[in-house]
Amino acid sequence: MPARSKRAGRIAACTALVLSAGMLLAAPASADDTAPRRTAVEQPAPALGQLPSLTLPKHPAQKSRAAGVEGAGAAAVVPAKPRLDVDGDGYSDTVYRAIDGVVYVATSNADHEFTISGDPYEQYKDLVAPGDLDGDGNPEILALTATGTLQLLQGQGESGTGYATWTGKGWQIYNKLVGAGDVNGDGRGDVLARTPSGELYLYVTNGSVTSNPFKSRVKVGNGWGGYDQLVGANDVTGDGIGDLFTRTPAGELYFYAGTGNAAKPFAGRVKVGNGWNGYNQIVGVDDANGDGLGDIIARTTAGAVYYYESTGVGSFLTRSGGGTGWNVASLFVGAGGNPDFGKNEMFGLDTKGSLFWYYPKNNGLFAARQPVGQSGGWGGANLTFTSSLDNTGRGDLLELYAGTLYKGDYVIGKGWGVYNSLVGPGDLSGDGKGDLLARTKGGTLYLYRGNGAGTAFASRIKVGGGWDAYNKLVGAGDYNGDGRTDLLARTKGGTLYLYPGTGVASKPFKSRVNIGGGWNTYKKLAAPGDINGDGKADLVGVDGKGDLYRYTSTGTGKFGARARVGGGWGTYANLY
Repeated sequence: MPARSKRAGRIAACTALVLSAGMLLAAPASADDTAPRRTAVEQPAPALGQLPSLTLPKHPAQKSRAAGVEGAGAAAVVPAKPRLDVDGDGYSDTVYRAIDGVVYVATSNADHEFTISGDPYEQYKDLVAPGDLDGDGNPEILALTATGTLQLLQGQGESGTGYATWTGKGWQIYNKLVGAGDVNGDGRGDVLARTPSGELYLYVTNGSVTSNPFKSRVKVGNGWGGYDQLVGANDVTGDGIGDLFTRTPAGELYFYAGTGNAAKPFAGRVKVGNGWNGYNQIVGVDDANGDGLGDIIARTTAGAVYYYESTGVGSFLTRSGGGTGWNVASLFVGAGGNPDFGKNEMFGLDTKGSLFWYYPKNNGLFAARQPVGQSGGWGGANLTFTSSLDNTGRGDLLELYAGTLYKGDYVIGKGWGVYNSLVGPGDLSGDGKGDLLARTKGGTLYLYRGNGAGTAFASRIKVGGGWDAYNKLVGAGDYNGDGRTDLLARTKGGTLYLYPGTGVASKPFKSRVNIGGGWNTYKKLAAPGDINGDGKADLVGVDGKGDLYRYTSTGTGKFGARARVGGGWGTYANLY
């Protein structure tokens, strides 16, 4: 096991938190003036704890399975180069963003910080490794913002990346970007991009790192929305061409061999096996054992990582252990799941007026609570905890007082007392900026589009009437697997409905889908975002006994069987 460095420099983007979903207000707006206004408080930051352990497969003295002699006289094929070899030893390294917001690189001999240059207040939604595009021996990184700006950051070895040399906009139209490896055989890594409707596009790189690095996109096909994981595994078969693995929510794993033809980049799928939904993330790590073939790692909810070494035909040898403690990784570079943004924590306001903050540990559980502000100083507060309204990735705690809406000490605006419910589930308009839903006492729901800075909203857009049929509205990102923000609504009779998002402000939701009944057993219902590290939004509820239950999203608009998290949660008057 390699030695671990204790250095912990913070990522330049200052990604300390991804705070969770908006909730119903604690009281009607008419009660706003029953308690004094609260002053701004500093939100706590997650603690990393110990860095994970990493056990690499054994490296043979020379690459024994590399390559490609198909027949007598055939030229040997050079296996694809690793895409994330930051220390120059010929093997890909593991780069991940931890719970504390720091980006680390785990090499064969140490763990240390990996600097991602850019806006110091930006949390990138995703990081993609296309490989070394400019031939200097250092891998480039593609950094994607929540609002759809894609930046190409030149690699600088183990120290991290330089500032963006190219920036493109409009990439929020995709729910997933994948470093595909070299798809067309020109020696450079390419990128796949999937839309929420399931269309898959190939972006072939052109060798430039200072101007647009991509040729015109090529449509690969439709129907790719049925997969909840797309894993670019680089060269799995030893022919130098990038290959792809995909997983369904039911746990079926498929292999797509690269053809080398950009017009039709993949051969027909081949089923690898079942049961892969036992992992919350599958990550392409290229050649881990030195045989020239691309391998993958898979992480369990408990944080154990396993290596799956390739056989050269799209299947794997028996898995081997890769280490423990990997639930500290909130984002892997090369992970197959859809990235999430803006909601991964929860607030609890107890009956004595004290406010506490929880963050999940990517294993289905929460870390120990941390107090926020003065003990007992939040009594009677009318709070809403929204998904991130700016580019920091931090949730925003809003307070409604005497009809005025505040974010900390900042006044967002007056006249908000006409609403008895505010919910901030994320981006509903398709521009990547966090939005707000507001319901009147008469049941009319309005959408307020955020400006991306958390300081103002555009003029309201009427969603529709009849929303007073629900006694709870919650949201925390994507529930049905298409990457768009959704909304959950519970009736007074206890039926829970899903409103799938459309990404269109004028009509933000599709027709509702009945999830099931009996949800009125929960006195408090909250949407803290992704709890178990798979990137899918989850749900929690507190019953009359004070027990907290977790409902893990399947990514299909449904939830798995509930799991008890713990007791004693009846102490809270509200969860946000």
